Amino acid sequence: MTQVLRLTDVIVDGKLRGQRVFIRADLNVPQNNTGSIIDDTRIRAAIPAICQSLDAGAAVMVTSHLGRPIEGRFKPEDSLEPVARRLRRLIGRDIPLVTNWVEHGVNVSPGNVILLENCRVNVGEKNNSDILAKKMAALCDVYVNDAFGTAHRTEATTHGIAKYAKIACAGPLLVSELDALSKALANPKRPLIAIIAGAKVSTKLKILRSLAEKVDKLIVGGGIANTFMLAVGLPIGKSLADSALVSESRSIIDSANARGASVPIPHDVVTAKALTPNALAQTKLVQEVADDDIILDIGPRTADKLALHLEKAGTILWNGPVGVFEFDQFGNGTKTLSRAIAMSQAFSIAGGGDTLAAIAKYGIHNKVNYISTGGGAFLAFLEGGTLPAIGILQSRS
Repeated sequence: MTQVLRLTDVIVDGKLRGQRVFIRADLNVPQNNTGSIIDDTRIRAAIPAICQSLDAGAAVMVTSHLGRPIEGRFKPEDSLEPVARRLRRLIGRDIPLVTNWVEHGVNVSPGNVILLENCRVNVGEKNNSDILAKKMAALCDVYVNDAFGTAHRTEATTHGIAKYAKIACAGPLLVSELDALSKALANPKRPLIAIIAGAKVSTKLKILRSLAEKVDKLIVGGGIANTFMLAVGLPIGKSLADSALVSESRSIIDSANARGASVPIPHDVVTAKALTPNALAQTKLVQEVADDDIILDIGPRTADKLALHLEKAGTILWNGPVGVFEFDQFGNGTKTLSRAIAMSQAFSIAGGGDTLAAIAKYGIHNKVNYISTGGGAFLAFLEGGTLPAIGILQSRS
């Protein structure tokens, strides 16, 4: 794994007792219209860093962003109060929520924990203000980044504070994410298969290019697959595609082929005349797609063939469902591949909101070796290069 100082290293050295620990967590959880938390996965994932610090005798402060607040304009819906309530229940102790903490400071004694209000309300957070970073660094003795989901962002609580804190280290969640991703990409067991799906090639172009140089098979789905079908001269009707990136898609196919890898193109697809919940699904060979067809899933023949490859894989990376799985008539492809991943002996790692929703729908949560909590950060890691929040921890280690 990328060499960074870990929270466990600091604990072993006995440096936390009586110290002020500032944990940047990722508590950006989905909520419904009434403010109730829909999924507390990220809150649960943040608990180990908090409890390890408390057990080591530290005075603990935790912060996170939530939603998309406007800096300097706090609104009730920006508050971390729903998160505080859930965290209190999960940990089983009082956790005060502190507002205006940058200017007024914090007061927390060893063995206790407080939650600092939404960090993205602070002026200078998003542009990584040195002034803000220094003020936050002055609040603590040890800075812990445990927010992998924001590791691709250069912000004051993910990057700036790490420059000025006395000690800057990685929390257990961040470490586990880096370990899993490094295992999947740095020295993977072969065959290495990646599933990359989404609406547009343009949003994942760097990832596709990077993976074409690393994987043994690059399975594409959704609008991305449609663009690749265009690249090999197949009809796609009125399906979603990036027509401007057809030549780039052809180049990615050629790049993979040149090194003995492949980008499998569907043999059959599931189409409809419109994308509606009750749309009539039709399975067709790819050559038979009509001008008024919309491709909404890979066909059963294609799904079964890809499933065989996945069952024999050594490592699997998964980002994105291969069809509009929210509607059952267009979900067979994603369902088939998800079950193949569950049955495979491969080391599997999955990330991205839609991917997690598919994992939940098909009940394979316990069959995937590692599920990443970071959407954008997961994709940025797959692109290659060093994530800003990781880079600064490396420099401090």
